[in-house]
Amino acid sequence: MSQTIQIDRKEKASHSPTLNTVMMVEDVLKDAGEVISLAELKRRLPKKVMHQTILQVLDYLQLSGKILIGTKGILWVFAERKELEQMISMGTEV
Repeated sequence: MSQTIQIDRKEKASHSPTLNTVMMVEDVLKDAGEVISLAELKRRLPKKVMHQTILQVLDYLQLSGKILIGTKGILWVFAERKELEQMISMGTEV
């Protein structure tokens, strides 16, 4: 039974997106600055990426709180620390 579990883990790990692919998708979504459709995301990527791989990357980014996926498309929502500190300094204290 333990052999079956090890085989399943190897199969799942062999189809994971590379870090370069994840970073490439992140960069396109950050630069978009607005809601972008999946088709538009595919067009803007500098290299072709398989559909299933893009879906895995989007699942990861959504679970990590970096994007929102809605009916109209995908939106980058993650604020990097520099931007966050700037927003805090411009905000009003209550």
